Amino acid sequence: MARKKPNMAQVQLHLQLYDLRREARLREAREWFLHQKSPEQGGQPPQPGSKEETSARMVISYWEQVCLLVLYGLLHEEFFFQTTNEFFLVWERIKAQAPMFRQHFRNPHLCESLEKVSDRYAKWAERQAPGYLDVVRQYVNQYTSS
Repeated sequence: MARKKPNMAQVQLHLQLYDLRREARLREAREWFLHQKSPEQGGQPPQPGSKEETSARMVISYWEQVCLLVLYGLLHEEFFFQTTNEFFLVWERIKAQAPMFRQHFRNPHLCESLEKVSDRYAKWAERQAPGYLDVVRQYVNQYTSS
């Protein structure tokens, strides 16, 4: 059975989102976010109102919105999975704290799109390359613990 190809609107949106990732402030925020130690690794959460907290919100909300576009079918899921895994790394960084955030903000749906798409990605990645995500997780843990 042939796979359905992404249509031109999906490809165009995908490229626009990629271009947004190159914006200087978001790039800085992404770099900071992916290199910080998690609370489980002895890191401290960013202080409310700080540049770091703003960076965390920028990164998380960017990927939450992009994942929502995937869930609505506005982005082609497999094309998206083939071209990025950063959203998955973001989810890996926050998933242990997600229940606390959801309770604190009284919103059980907080980061729900990021979680759902990351779960789909994990299943897809395991079918494509068994063991790949284990290596990715090890890399992230080493990268943030140094």
